[in-house]
Amino acid sequence: MTTRRMNIWQTAPRLMKGMSGFQQAAAGAGLDPVVAELVKIRASQINRCAFCLDMHLTEAREKGERQLRLDLLASWEEAGDLFTEREGAALALTEAVTRLTDGFVPDEVYARAASHFDEAELAALLGQIVAINAWNRFNVAIREVPKSLDASAS
Repeated sequence: MTTRRMNIWQTAPRLMKGMSGFQQAAAGAGLDPVVAELVKIRASQINRCAFCLDMHLTEAREKGERQLRLDLLASWEEAGDLFTEREGAALALTEAVTRLTDGFVPDEVYARAASHFDEAELAALLGQIVAINAWNRFNVAIREVPKSLDASAS
């Protein structure tokens, strides 16, 4: 078990308030909540953020997401028709933006997403992807403890 390196909410409250504001703006931009939750989970898987995975998997289950879809999300491309084309386009964009290994999002990935989301939805999708990546990076860097493993929270 890792130990949290700092309580960033106490150390940098203005920064965290700004992050929360950005997250709320992204969440309120009109993206389908199922797609938004899948995006948060997939980015958190890639970034290995236990805190965010714990939170968003719990929220997805509470909202009625099927366990099979959550179990196979990391290999969504191999899951047949379990994910819709629209969800697949969002997940492909999430992976491209999260990894940025080539320094850019490939045109075909962006075009695929743009074919399933109108411009406002695409902006909201990008907002969710950027927001969860920022949260992941904060939480991984400070070793934030998942709520379900935090003994002090019980």
